[in-house]
Amino acid sequence: MQIRRHEKPVSQMTQFDHIALHLTEIRARIATAAKTDGRAPEAVKLVAVSKTHPAEAVAAAIAAGQLIFGENRVQEAQAKFPALKALHPALELHLIGPLQSNKAADAVALFDVIESIDREKLARALADEMKKQGRRPACFIQVNTGEEPQKAGIHPGDVDGFVKLCRDELQLPIIGLMCIPPADQHPAPHFALLREMAKRNGLAQLSMGMSGDYEAAIQFGATYVRVGTAIFGAR
Repeated sequence: MQIRRHEKPVSQMTQFDHIALHLTEIRARIATAAKTDGRAPEAVKLVAVSKTHPAEAVAAAIAAGQLIFGENRVQEAQAKFPALKALHPALELHLIGPLQSNKAADAVALFDVIESIDREKLARALADEMKKQGRRPACFIQVNTGEEPQKAGIHPGDVDGFVKLCRDELQLPIIGLMCIPPADQHPAPHFALLREMAKRNGLAQLSMGMSGDYEAAIQFGATYVRVGTAIFGAR
């Protein structure tokens, strides 16, 4: 009797098994941190950052129950997610990286949440595209809490005026603020600052905290944490 060979080597069939294990551990840690902060575990949503990882890795995460994903680049997401979204209509895709104004149309068409609004030109381009397409992805304003010259984001002193422009004049669906603290500083003061600015502007959602500090972010009120390496492994 002829034995049929596997279409894929065993190594390829099992190389993503760690993803489900990592997701289980991270969900447990999120739940513990949320309870410590006096919140229900479901009050904190996990965004699995899948940038540079293949569609097969995303599919493994979906199989483990993960349905919220974050991508940094429009082009990479366009190559990876339309087929996955067709198979999984409940999938929620976040743009978490810098967005060029000339990519606004593509971003509005593909993403369910845009977390990186950081300047007036981009805000106006997104507002125009939402009107044209009749599609309104939820939006976060990215704040450069450390005022780092090389990093995108509105400076803290400009946040109130920018929120007003985006929400009142442009009618963008702004739901919260996002930040990426400086790598060489303790994140807690930055998380506290973002929380203060969001509260002052009546914004309920906070996207903050990554693989190394998401539990600390939850203690400061994060409602979305963006975790990549701790789920998928090194890029």
